Amino acid sequence: MSKVEDIARELNSNFGVETEIRGDNSIWLEVKKDPLILLEFAKRKGFGHLSSISVTDWIEEGKYEVTYHLWSYSDKLLLNVKTKISRDDPVTLSAISLWGANAQIHERELHELFGVNFRGNLDPSPLFLEGWDKTPPFKKDFNWRDYVRKELLDKSNKREKGYWE
Repeated sequence: MSKVEDIARELNSNFGVETEIRGDNSIWLEVKKDPLILLEFAKRKGFGHLSSISVTDWIEEGKYEVTYHLWSYSDKLLLNVKTKISRDDPVTLSAISLWGANAQIHERELHELFGVNFRGNLDPSPLFLEGWDKTPPFKKDFNWRDYVRKELLDKSNKREKGYWE
């Protein structure tokens, strides 16, 4: 049995999660509750590098899918841990206790762009959008075209006229 199969089986038996092996070195899984306990386990198993955290906006479901992408340098394996949270009250636990500043910067970005609150992250200050008080711009219901027209374009500018027609 390969290392990726061993880890997938261990995750399944310890956490009761369905795992999907993709290719030779990638495991995907979804947890129903805050993933911090599983992430702690993964870190102890050698997934010491938090490559990124991503968010997918499933507007039709009223959910965000938060995905943690973890890398094991020793085993050359990628573990992708997904969890869904409410889009109306997007709160999940912070991974700063595990990955420090690396988690902190990802969480700040996702707070700014999607409005996700990572409980335990004490500095959700903006990275890019200082003074922004509108809908987080990466939410699917944020109409960036209207925003650009209203806030950035000038109707009297001949070069920008085409955007208003």
